[in-house]
Amino acid sequence: MANKLILASSSPRRQELLLQVKIPFTVQTANIDESQITTTDPIEKVKQLAIWKGENIPVHHPNTVVLSADTIVSYEHTIFEKPRNQTEAKQMISTLSDQVHDVYTGVMIRSLQKKTVFVERTSVEFWPLSEEEIDAYVATEDPYDKAGAYGIQSLGAMFVKQIIGDYYTVVGLPLSRVVRELRDFGIVIE
Repeated sequence: MANKLILASSSPRRQELLLQVKIPFTVQTANIDESQITTTDPIEKVKQLAIWKGENIPVHHPNTVVLSADTIVSYEHTIFEKPRNQTEAKQMISTLSDQVHDVYTGVMIRSLQKKTVFVERTSVEFWPLSEEEIDAYVATEDPYDKAGAYGIQSLGAMFVKQIIGDYYTVVGLPLSRVVRELRDFGIVIE
């Protein structure tokens, strides 16, 4: 019997990425309060969030594998969460303008037999942005469900001058590494 993957994330971007590489999965998310993880270290926070999300999904069968992930944006040791409103979104994008910031995605994969946890980092440089560009962007729906108030795979792409690292880490799942790690758990492309 083939192993079955549960994606412990409601993120449409993570779902699209797994579909892109033809990995079958079901979605099951835990209802957790992310604000309970209060560390200000971006690597530790994203790792703890990925672990917490994944460990809140029960694994009862030896052929079940759980994949969980979380992504955060960090600039000068400050974590940029998802903006709660237009003012926060504008502040984040204005701060990131003409600067390099880091995007971290923490991943946990676990089964009854084993568990692996890792964090990938990609550096992103934004072009200098005008106030008009920023105002037009934050008036859209794009910034509000994304860490750092932008999506590299959507409208936020127009701000990105360059990246150093894995593009998919910024989208929300370091896809090539995840595929390789999933092989060790018996999850293969169909």
